[in-house]
Amino acid sequence: MTAVLLSRSERQGRLTLLALTLGSGVAILDGSIVNIALRTIGGELNASLAELSWVVNGYLLSLASLVLVGGALGDRLGRRRVYLVGMTVFMLASAACALAQSPTQLIVLRVLQGVGAALLTPGALAIIQSSFGVEDRAPAIGTWAGLSGVAAAVGPFVGGWLVDHGGWRWIFGINIPLCLIVIAVTLYAVPESRNPDAVGRFDWTGAGLTVVALAASTYALTAAGDGDSRGAWLGGVAALVAGVGWVVSARHTTHPLVPLSLFSSRVFSAANAMTALVYGALGAVFFVVVLQLQVSAGWSALASGLSALPVTIALMLLSSRAASVADRIGPRLPMTIGPLVCAVGVVLLLGVGPGTQWWGVLPGMVVFALGLAALVSPLTAAVLGAAPDQQAGVASGVNNAVARAGSLLAVAAVPALAGLSGEAYQDPTAMTSGYRIAMVACAVLLALGGLVSWFGLREKVRVGA
Repeated sequence: MTAVLLSRSERQGRLTLLALTLGSGVAILDGSIVNIALRTIGGELNASLAELSWVVNGYLLSLASLVLVGGALGDRLGRRRVYLVGMTVFMLASAACALAQSPTQLIVLRVLQGVGAALLTPGALAIIQSSFGVEDRAPAIGTWAGLSGVAAAVGPFVGGWLVDHGGWRWIFGINIPLCLIVIAVTLYAVPESRNPDAVGRFDWTGAGLTVVALAASTYALTAAGDGDSRGAWLGGVAALVAGVGWVVSARHTTHPLVPLSLFSSRVFSAANAMTALVYGALGAVFFVVVLQLQVSAGWSALASGLSALPVTIALMLLSSRAASVADRIGPRLPMTIGPLVCAVGVVLLLGVGPGTQWWGVLPGMVVFALGLAALVSPLTAAVLGAAPDQQAGVASGVNNAVARAGSLLAVAAVPALAGLSGEAYQDPTAMTSGYRIAMVACAVLLALGGLVSWFGLREKVRVGA
């Protein structure tokens, strides 16, 4: 662990937070900004809904599969170094995405983007946890979580403006100058840190089994939605075998990719279970809402992006406060109330359809935004607070992997199971019917996430304690 203890009141601390929040924000932004351009991409590249879902899922798959590797490599090789490598890969892949000429090319390049994101994402939180003083960690994590959440929420707005005024390729091109800024500030201000206990042979077996388990799960869910029962069974069996193999390998490996001792913490385990449910619902909600607004309600890309503005405002104004409150009272209450409030917001959005105007969307989005602001920062703080400082990179990687895997599996499963397949996204009637089924499923997932937090988070966790 680095000897440098940064303060948010000092210049280096502020610049470090800038580099980490902007870099993470660009990666998160790209996970949400693409949703708003899907219909345009589909029309220009002549893509099916399955191909469009893989434009989203290709990114999420590589990110979820490799984010544990990214966290472990950062702990071993230096978190700042791996963060910079990830940022560079992400920037180059973004430039290539902007030049893609077919759905297949775009999917492959989105996978490469996800590789870069997997290297940089866990490093940001690990650097905060290891480099800031104890009294500054909770507010710093709150700032990171809030601005990262803003990046996810502002994605549809930025994407809508770019699609309407410049074309979908600019949603990738805009990443290039932002990545250059992050690289420059990181080189100048961010201190290096690593886990001195991360020694021995790297767990490539665990890394490989993680990739196989997630890829097979996604394939199984996609095949099931397409009516391919044989593919669904094969994918499910492969995922199960890989998952069991991962646990066995972790038990018998001297230095496993993820120490199973992390899960001996009830808070850590419950927080990650809640993450899978809630982020799965969030991924599916943002995927189907923007399509419904454009296909059924006839909104422009920019207008449908603006519908998420309440989320942006709430995360920007409330995330740091939510982190401070959770640091005082513990994460249980905000992580229970937040998902339940989000579920209410999703239910209020069920009526979106043909003829929907702004006032038909605003109440649901406001309620959804308040719930999201209540849960994001306390969740991040709970995960890091439940893990030893020297394992910050791995703990962050686990939570990021769970979050992206939840989104990945939900985006693969929920639309297909709701009947949204093939060219359904071009048919307003079929889109509306599937949309409502998908939103009910998302509300259930969110409510379950709140229940997991209530029954699973019994102890108080302070960041840095």
